[in-house]
Amino acid sequence: MAMMTGAEALTSSLAREGVEIVFGLPGVQIMEALDAIYRQGKLRWASVRHEQTAAYMAYGYARTTGKVGVALVVPGPGALNATAALGTAYATSTPVLLVSGQVESYNLGQQRGALHEVADQSQVFQPLTKWCHCVRKVEEIPGAVRQAMLKLKTGRPRPVELEVPWDVMQASAPAEIPEPEPVSPAPVEPAQIEAAAQLLASAHHPIIWAGGGVIGSDGSSELTEVAQRLNAPVITTPEGKGAIPGDHPLSLGTFYYGFGPAKWALAQADVILVVGSRLYFRGAAPWAFAQDQKLIQIDIDASEVGRNHPVQLGIVGDARTVLSTLAEVLPPASSSWQPEELEKIKDAVTAELEEVAPLQLSLVRAIRAELAEDAILVPGVTNVAYWGHLAYPVKRPRTYLTSSYFATLGFAFPTALGAKVGNPKRQVVALSGDGGFMYALPELATAVQEGLSVVNIVFVDGAFGATLHDQERRFGGRIIGTRLHNPDFASLAETFGARGIKLSRPEELGGALRAALGEKRPTVIEVPLPTLATPF
Repeated sequence: MAMMTGAEALTSSLAREGVEIVFGLPGVQIMEALDAIYRQGKLRWASVRHEQTAAYMAYGYARTTGKVGVALVVPGPGALNATAALGTAYATSTPVLLVSGQVESYNLGQQRGALHEVADQSQVFQPLTKWCHCVRKVEEIPGAVRQAMLKLKTGRPRPVELEVPWDVMQASAPAEIPEPEPVSPAPVEPAQIEAAAQLLASAHHPIIWAGGGVIGSDGSSELTEVAQRLNAPVITTPEGKGAIPGDHPLSLGTFYYGFGPAKWALAQADVILVVGSRLYFRGAAPWAFAQDQKLIQIDIDASEVGRNHPVQLGIVGDARTVLSTLAEVLPPASSSWQPEELEKIKDAVTAELEEVAPLQLSLVRAIRAELAEDAILVPGVTNVAYWGHLAYPVKRPRTYLTSSYFATLGFAFPTALGAKVGNPKRQVVALSGDGGFMYALPELATAVQEGLSVVNIVFVDGAFGATLHDQERRFGGRIIGTRLHNPDFASLAETFGARGIKLSRPEELGGALRAALGEKRPTVIEVPLPTLATPF
């Protein structure tokens, strides 16, 4: 064993586990860790202007690369600032490790008023993490990091929070950095696979419902293979976009708040294969599952199977592993679906969307037309992004990042920065509203400093648009708290050293995006919009 400080044990363990970059904001209880990063030269460090951004960048990095994203913050206010992003990672089953400094070990639980002290800080993170832990000795750090990584890489990949007290960072002791352990998915019960294959092979109109679990397991190719073997159309959730290429003949599109192909297709289904989805419908759905429809649900988390709807067969396992095994035993396609039926459903979806959201669809199409097939889009909590869930065709997995049910206002821009760090050669675009962009606007400085040529499209209607629309629709037009005063976003971007483009009409977006994608620096495109109807 080598003598090392707690900070050295922490950074060495992270590097040994394959971590490449740490996002964070310097502060007194973690300065030893920053110094270790500097001296060891094994990890890259990226400073941000708010701890929420550190965790969001870790989130965007993790979602697009499949690797663990790591953020490092001080305890108390720093850790608490990161909770919204950590909650987003929890909602989307994303492997984010938040390393928090802590007060001195002798001050833990004493409530003396130590700097940044929060009594029982780990209790704050218990509902937001898969595991949280505070180490007390230098010797414990390598094992704690190893345990954190196992939690992040096995089962359902939800976030982890690890705390290291300040005096433990500084102390020295003999410590051994273990080699990473290989992680393999648990084997699948053959009898369950056979039962699923029999149900699906006997179906006349099978449908596949694909959620974020397909993306998280890197099971898109396997899902597409199963769909082709069954001749089964696929409906995705927003989190599952990319589970099958959006232009594949069997891709029907996405269900979101009652819109999408489900109301035309599901009524015809006799067997529904649900993969990596909670199957929880927010908002009113214009249909319901019938008693004679058989549901097969595949999920890595046993607690999700049958939680929201009764199932005929539940299979607990990694989506990619289960789908791969299922594809091997399925007979050739035998369903009754005809290509013209599926095209008719797609046409009906498009016609409905054109009727209710023509401007939003034109903007979504303009964005898609300018982006490469492997471009990454981060649709924020803003009107055009809502309709993008339904109308933006995703051609590759891990290229469309939502905040899922957490619906975190302000997540898009900082998440896009993390995605760009992990994918420096790919186009990365964020869709923000004028309300949401203000959450992380100072991170334009981070984007410039780190050389991240992200394009942030800001749709400006001078309001928290969804809630203003709600006041107009449900509260008799009594407007309070939803109108906004905004800066000139394009001019403000220029003061940071980014490029700013201010449009006079929404129709100019395509050309502006084309120009922005050619820039070697971050760009903000300001797009004027009226307040528009939402899908919900």
